[in-house]
Amino acid sequence: MAHDVKIYTTPTCVYCRHTKELFKNNAIEYKELNVAQDVEAREDMVKKSGQLGVPVIEIDGKIVVGFDEPKLKELLEIKA
Repeated sequence: MAHDVKIYTTPTCVYCRHTKELFKNNAIEYKELNVAQDVEAREDMVKKSGQLGVPVIEIDGKIVVGFDEPKLKELLEIKA
């Protein structure tokens, strides 16, 4: 099943890179929004998550703050 996945990132964020690597390794398609450059995306991220830290990941309307690998795998139905 395809998921609707967005990740709010900054270019220097290590945990953003970890998250994108997890997506790549599991063939998860996602839309990346760079909140360092995109003011509208940053405002959207803060409205959804209540904070400025990245990454903020949205999966099918559910918000995950930070690189929470177990939660990401659960929401994306990634086994082991």
